[in-house]
Amino acid sequence: MRGRDPETGEFYSPSRSQQREDALEVRSLAEQLVALSAAKLAKLPIPEDLMPHIVETQRITSHIAHKRQLQFLAKQMRRESDETLEAIRDAMSAGGDAARRETALLHRAEHWRDRLLDEGDTALTALLEEYPQADRQKLRQLVRNAADEKAKNKPPHAYREIFRELRELLVDPAEAGDDQDDEA
Repeated sequence: MRGRDPETGEFYSPSRSQQREDALEVRSLAEQLVALSAAKLAKLPIPEDLMPHIVETQRITSHIAHKRQLQFLAKQMRRESDETLEAIRDAMSAGGDAARRETALLHRAEHWRDRLLDEGDTALTALLEEYPQADRQKLRQLVRNAADEKAKNKPPHAYREIFRELRELLVDPAEAGDDQDDEA
């Protein structure tokens, strides 16, 4: 029995049906995680202690054993905080905050790459004013190499390298700081 607070009359804990509904949501999330590839799993903010359980569940092919292992994975996931599970859901959803931030970052990197290739030193100066930590020499060299590749109809190696450099440069320092704090 969950009991009531004598003063307010409110229940102390969620009802059994609410607990069951929450457990089924976590099991559904576990099924979605098991269906993902290793590369996609690596991009998600999954705690290290859950990863072996996910891999083990993916490995098992027998129907009943797989179902049992999936239940065990869901049980382990229910021990995690609500914030952790919500972060995983958000990262998995295409419309989540993490996905929107990543898309915005990619668009900004593409915009700066196009500006660098079109405007040259003018755009490079503007980029360096906004991001003083950028490596001027490397960016200038990559822009020059990308122009040469385009003129000679070569594969766009430098073009792609500019994008990678800009993406690393444009990552929000607050987000990068959070990631570094987690690793330390």
